[in-house]
Amino acid sequence: MLKFAALLSLASLLPAFVEAAAPLYGQCGGQGWTGDTTCVSGATCVYSNPYYSQCLPGSNTGNPGQTTTTTTRTTTTTGPTSTAPQPTTTPDAGNPFNGYEIYLSPYYADEVAAAAAQITDSTLKAKALKVASIPTFIWFDVIAKTPTLGTYLADASAKQKAEGKKYIVQIVVYDLPDRDCAALASNGEFSIANGGVANYKKYIDQLVAEIKKYPDVRVVAVIEPDSLANLVTNLSVAKCSGAASAYKECTTYAMQQLNSVGVYMYLDAGHAGWLGWPANIDPAAKLFADLYKAAGSPKFVRGLATNVANYNALNAASPDPITQSNPNYDESHYINSLGPKLSSQGFPAKFIVDQGRSGVQNIRNEWGDWCNVNGAGFGLRPTLNTGNSAIDAIVWIKPGGECDGTSDTSAVRYDAHCGAASAKKPAPEAGTWFQAYFVDLVRNANPAL
Repeated sequence: MLKFAALLSLASLLPAFVEAAAPLYGQCGGQGWTGDTTCVSGATCVYSNPYYSQCLPGSNTGNPGQTTTTTTRTTTTTGPTSTAPQPTTTPDAGNPFNGYEIYLSPYYADEVAAAAAQITDSTLKAKALKVASIPTFIWFDVIAKTPTLGTYLADASAKQKAEGKKYIVQIVVYDLPDRDCAALASNGEFSIANGGVANYKKYIDQLVAEIKKYPDVRVVAVIEPDSLANLVTNLSVAKCSGAASAYKECTTYAMQQLNSVGVYMYLDAGHAGWLGWPANIDPAAKLFADLYKAAGSPKFVRGLATNVANYNALNAASPDPITQSNPNYDESHYINSLGPKLSSQGFPAKFIVDQGRSGVQNIRNEWGDWCNVNGAGFGLRPTLNTGNSAIDAIVWIKPGGECDGTSDTSAVRYDAHCGAASAKKPAPEAGTWFQAYFVDLVRNANPAL
């Protein structure tokens, strides 16, 4: 489920005697890539993962394969002096989103603008452009991206000084060694066998270093989608059982270090169709509580995130037939069932719920279908008016339009879920831009854009 932001464009065909260059947002490298490896003027070829590098805004002054600052909307890139205040060590008692303006990801806004430019229908294009103003989380799925967090924080800091508002930056921490142990589409860059735990701790340290420079900007983080849920249900998978201790050690380290710089955290808790089943929910609650206590009960761990990159309704009008026999057939039922079990074990039981792709229901053949589900639409807009005191916010964590995984059966990272009957095809590599899917999300949005 790799979610690093990327936009795939096709380079124009040029005569062989002309030096070709990949366009802005086009692919420029990766294992098996045979196209252009240089970028047009004003763009840099930026490494995202072993399978994908992309031309992003910025002059090409760095070494090949190294990330450079890519946002074009930053007003300042320098950190505060040594006299700047230190990060707070005491969290607010209430909802961390209250009173804060959510920072819009420049990266995603650029992707949306480029996608909208390809839409010829004027009405649909106008709807697509609205998506750029809806806040989404920013994913940090490779260590090379960590310096860009400082760029976004600097921009948010400048904005709040200029506008007299308080800003919050939403991020996803997503780079565990042997990541996505039960799937194939989004395996990560670190392996446990090759120093992955130490590398992960460096990754966390680099995020912390950037956050520490801007103590005036609040940060909210979702911690490692799919990881702990796999430890509840997929220990029969050899890669998951082999990764269990590393997942726990790394997640504990992330909680402790991010807590030290005042990052409000929500651990990923799968979704109703994963951990919401009666057989899974008690073991899940125990795992979260045990891990939280092992980390020293970090004060800034606020609770859990559910439905990340999934399609479940917050409140289903009626149970989808695929949910039959599970009393927790939507995210509200799941949260209302899980919350008291967490509280009884001392875990803070507040939630955020991803509704970014949940606008259309009853579109899956199986509840386990997660890859580019055909017929999906953008869902409920981010809001603090959740109708449930246990839910802090409805959010968009998955940036809609970024692919879940390729449908190419010959690809190294092909996952059968991405070739399933309910998956839209043809689909590009995980994390690259899926234009046809984005258009569907816009067209099928509910509420309408």
